[in-house]
Amino acid sequence: MKTLVLLRHAKSAWDNADLPDIDRPLSPRGRKAAPLMGERLKKAGYRPDFILCSTAKRARETLDLIAPSLPKKAKVQQVKELYMAVPREMLNVLAKVPDSAETTLLIGHNPGIGNLAGWLAGEGDSESLAKIRRKFPTAAAAVITFDAARWSDVAGEGGKLVAFLRPRDADED
Repeated sequence: MKTLVLLRHAKSAWDNADLPDIDRPLSPRGRKAAPLMGERLKKAGYRPDFILCSTAKRARETLDLIAPSLPKKAKVQQVKELYMAVPREMLNVLAKVPDSAETTLLIGHNPGIGNLAGWLAGEGDSESLAKIRRKFPTAAAAVITFDAARWSDVAGEGGKLVAFLRPRDADED
């Protein structure tokens, strides 16, 4: 069984119009939400052993802020192809994850990350599935499990959504 955690980067800042999109940092709200989501993932028992992260500054900063909640032995790869990737591109990157990794965290961007979550989660709680398809907010995480032995077999609608965690729902934990 494989577990995929899809995490959209935390809220970014838009206050410098001259800054290239890839270089936009997190906003104060994003810097607050990211560690909160790291703690929520840890508390829920989602402990990735492999991490894929977009090379965009806001994604890297999100990773830095959740890192204290992640296993220290997790292997991290920053992947430029994840910057603004569409679902098929993300699946191509995911297919290269070593099969020894049971849980992979992928930190990316919308609309791709939300579209991928909606596409891969063929079953699960109907309310959570509807929330994902309606809106995948910044710093939200979708946890999807697959009855697969290899990451290259993770595709299509064969996954089960086991959790959809949003920063605004933290008070419900």
